[in-house]
Amino acid sequence: MNDTAPFGTYAPSGFVRWAIERTRGFRDNWVSWRLLFLLRRMVATVLRGAPVDVEALGARMRLYPYNNICEKKVLFTPQFFDPEELAILRGRIRDGFTFVDVGANIGAYALFVGVLAGPSGRILAVEPQQDVFDRLTYNIRLNPHGTIKALDCAVADKPGELTMFVDARNRGESSVKIVGTNQAGTVRVPAKTLLELLMDEGFSHVDAVKLDVEGAEDIILEPFLRDAPAALRPDLLIIEDGSQQWETDLPRLLEASGYRLLTKTRLNFVYERA
Repeated sequence: MNDTAPFGTYAPSGFVRWAIERTRGFRDNWVSWRLLFLLRRMVATVLRGAPVDVEALGARMRLYPYNNICEKKVLFTPQFFDPEELAILRGRIRDGFTFVDVGANIGAYALFVGVLAGPSGRILAVEPQQDVFDRLTYNIRLNPHGTIKALDCAVADKPGELTMFVDARNRGESSVKIVGTNQAGTVRVPAKTLLELLMDEGFSHVDAVKLDVEGAEDIILEPFLRDAPAALRPDLLIIEDGSQQWETDLPRLLEASGYRLLTKTRLNFVYERA
């Protein structure tokens, strides 16, 4: 059960605060990473399942650093949270910026964009797992942007209802396509296509989309690139590297659809419309 007590109820103190402050100052080297894993385990033991209320990526968040790697990264090392991808987004945000975060998790990307886009921006955050969705909506309420809307559904190649395979050790790796080695069970979730989602929400254009759906990026984008009008094709696409699971040559499909590879980071492909 996610806790909805007022923000600040779980402000870090003592050893937990010291550990968070220390890890947020780490540099990218093997000594820091070894110490990071040790401190994360120690903090988890001290917290005993309680969340932590912090500011990260410019936004207020309540984080549960246990079975979700995203929350661990944002809490302890936000400086290493997709820095190249966020820098590209930061450079493109302007008045009226529209952003769709598919596989939003607890809202790190959506909140980051919301802070920078301000009241003229429009952000849609999509997350199908109900308990993670509850964390997402709580984090949205903590930040008075008024521009972020959350939807609790999956995005797939066809509308209807899908089975999601839940990863017990890392909720961010739960998938509608891949059965993970840490599967704890399945849940049924409603699904829409990406085109249906954008049309239902009344988007007339989309500046950027982030897709992090654990290997299902190809089944989402193939029908979208085939059927979507030019006005709804995003100028920027941040796509998690699920190439080991893709059944389609997605890079080739994107290039044929007018996109060029801007950069490949450790975790993602970043494409822009040519």
